[in-house]
Amino acid sequence: MNSVSQSHKKQRGVALIIVLMIVALVSIIATEMGARLQLQITRATNIKDNNQAFWYALGAEQYAIKSVRELIALNSNVVSLEGGWSEEFTFPLDGGGIQAQLTDMQTCLNLNAIDSVNRPQQNNTQNNENGNADNNNTDTNNNSNDVKDALRGNNNGDINSIPEEALAFERLLTDVVPDLDNYSIEVVRDSLIDWLDQDDNMSQSGAEDSDYAALVNPYLTANNLMVSKSEIRLVNGVQPQWIGALLPSICVIPNVTELKINVNTVKEEQAAVLAALTGAPTSEIQSLISNRAPDGYQSVQDFFAESLFTNHTLSAQQQSWFDVKTEYFLLHTKTRYNNATFTMSSLLKVENNDQVTVIRREFGGVL
Repeated sequence: MNSVSQSHKKQRGVALIIVLMIVALVSIIATEMGARLQLQITRATNIKDNNQAFWYALGAEQYAIKSVRELIALNSNVVSLEGGWSEEFTFPLDGGGIQAQLTDMQTCLNLNAIDSVNRPQQNNTQNNENGNADNNNTDTNNNSNDVKDALRGNNNGDINSIPEEALAFERLLTDVVPDLDNYSIEVVRDSLIDWLDQDDNMSQSGAEDSDYAALVNPYLTANNLMVSKSEIRLVNGVQPQWIGALLPSICVIPNVTELKINVNTVKEEQAAVLAALTGAPTSEIQSLISNRAPDGYQSVQDFFAESLFTNHTLSAQQQSWFDVKTEYFLLHTKTRYNNATFTMSSLLKVENNDQVTVIRREFGGVL
């Protein structure tokens, strides 16, 4: 009897242990399920908040499009800073808010314009490009060879044949990075031309595929137009120590090689751009901007009539860079909703019929 009783006690002990193990296992599974459920709830909440912040940004974009339409409707021939449309505005919302700023995209040096001599009529309509494709290809090859001859210092080319836009970029770099030596500036200038052009011929101080392929982390030249100004970080000679000083003065308008600056919307802090394009001292340009009428110049001729240009004669090419109206605007938007934040940059274009379209968006970055 004692042995049977002890056997039953052992069985009950084993059963109790098994029950405890099952309870512990169920508890672990329940805890894991609860944690996963909480994670899914948090993830769904974050997705919802991010989506809401995204839609707020799109709402701000539509408001900016409406504002540009109204601005153009007032006077399609002249765009100035009058009315404060370029000032940053903040709009509070339940659980968050919107911060947005609309700026003129034609107050900076379009890097794609540096290759305009090699890509004629890039900013024209697609039909024109298709209709003149063969002629453009021939002209592109001839122009590219002329420019490369000039940059190499060949007898067929002259230093004066270097694109005016490239020389303007050189002056801009000299102004915003005064500690940079002349050789380094020439390296960046020529390497930028090589980056944009469509051939593999190296300029005198430039760089092509062979130079980039020899790097620790190799890559190739684009041999094409840029889509974002951040690409300039990849160009030979560009250094992180000074690129931050240059970025505010440059921009990239995708598929556009035309250089147009609205003299009515350039601010004093952007005086280096006008100085580089005109060859005038930055201090004189700053004075010119500070004395500019609130409604700006009514024509480019009014701008050229300033006494400043008595001593700084502009070539016909330089004069073609300036305008008093704007075709491209850039909208920077930052939205918040609960714990989510969303940043978007939108490039807006004013079409010929005064309609405004979005031609590019970038999320989390700057165009």
